[in-house]
Amino acid sequence: MHALDALGSPIRREILAQLRDKPQAVVELAAHFPISRPAISKHLRLLQQAGLVEAHTHGTRSVYTVRLEGFASVRDFVDAFWDAALQRLAALARDDVARKDHS
Repeated sequence: MHALDALGSPIRREILAQLRDKPQAVVELAAHFPISRPAISKHLRLLQQAGLVEAHTHGTRSVYTVRLEGFASVRDFVDAFWDAALQRLAALARDDVARKDHS
């Protein structure tokens, strides 16, 4: 699963927001949501497949943390739009200068 696909779910985005503050186990995360622990586990598996979270075993429970490296593809996608916008802005500025030079 691509990171952008995983981010399409508001629940997964909120799980990531919860994990941004601190690593948490499924039971801790589930306390923030009106859905079951198995549903939270499913969302975490999808986030893990997308490379956005990783699990570490502590005793009998898995604790999830955000994988910042997993957001590289998201950043690359957004940066491509930013780069294109900057190129258009530069072209507009050049056109504006050229118009002023010819008037």
